[in-house]
Amino acid sequence: MELSGLARLLAFIGVALLVIAGGLYLISRYDLPFGRLPGDVIIKRENFTCFFPIVSSILISLLLTLVLNLIARFLQK
Repeated sequence: MELSGLARLLAFIGVALLVIAGGLYLISRYDLPFGRLPGDVIIKRENFTCFFPIVSSILISLLLTLVLNLIARFLQK
């Protein structure tokens, strides 16, 4: 791999990490209900807690699919 290709890869990873960090900051700052949506399963027992964020995972998957498709279309032009 050439150095220019490696530089682009590292820049893309850096931008992706900034976007992820910004999203996590907004979720915590504005108290968005990810993980507490209707359809997320929480089982609490005496010494046991099991958490299945089904709806939150589906929502995040849809958002990532949309963003990645937009990026792919932008890069093809």
